[in-house]
Amino acid sequence: MVPERRNLQRIFGVPALLGLLSAAGLLSALLGDNLWDALSWIALSAPIAVALVYVMRGRARGDVR
Repeated sequence: MVPERRNLQRIFGVPALLGLLSAAGLLSALLGDNLWDALSWIALSAPIAVALVYVMRGRARGDVR
């Protein structure tokens, strides 16, 4: 079986997007109050939500102990 070729965008696309989203969340937390705070909470909780989805998916398959 031949392994699938992966390009850089496929490998680093989602982690780079999550990193940019986290940076935007940190910046919005510094910019102001009210709406900026809400945007920062949303942006900073997205990587946590993605991690939880993958942990739960792994547990459902029995990959994570």
